[in-house]
Amino acid sequence: MKRVLTLAALVLAAGSFTSAASAQIAAKAPDPALVDAYMKSTFGKAPAEWQARIEPDETLKTCNAYHNEVPSAEADKITARELARVVYPGDGKFLGNWKEGAKIANNGRGGQFSDPPDTVAGGNCYACHQMEQKEVSYGTLGPSLTNYGKDRKYDPQEIKNAFTKVYDSQAVFACSNMPRFGVNKVLSEQQIKDIVAFLFDPESPINK
Repeated sequence: MKRVLTLAALVLAAGSFTSAASAQIAAKAPDPALVDAYMKSTFGKAPAEWQARIEPDETLKTCNAYHNEVPSAEADKITARELARVVYPGDGKFLGNWKEGAKIANNGRGGQFSDPPDTVAGGNCYACHQMEQKEVSYGTLGPSLTNYGKDRKYDPQEIKNAFTKVYDSQAVFACSNMPRFGVNKVLSEQQIKDIVAFLFDPESPINK
């Protein structure tokens, strides 16, 4: 009995220590300004254009301030602001070539200041999503996209929504983890069309 009580006391003591330690760690959390200064110092050799990208825009500042637990009123402001930044195709067509879209989805190149100027960036979609059924290696940060077009019955409005999401994810879901490929000029309009075709073309392996 004495041994049981001793073990219980140790467990309680450990719990108290953990709580106290957690509080102490939280109290010593780094100053956000210090974190920003450190981030900027790591980009010291990058061109001025790249250094300017370190500064978060209004949307990211809001998401960071609320640790992505953004209140509904602020979320509405974000989606409205970001939707206004989406540039839809002038020809009204949202579907490109699904075969090219598959290449873009698998391409993880681009996005580094050391890349040659003619580097064609990819979407690196498999880092976060399963796309084709046969794919065995993929990220799970985002949902599976298998049967994406089929499940949405290839609806034209859903196709436009997908273009919007790839162009600027924050226009659809505030504080989304998905990159804003169009707004940040990571992908061109044609590349986004090709990715949307990869999602929606009935012949795409995604919908097989």
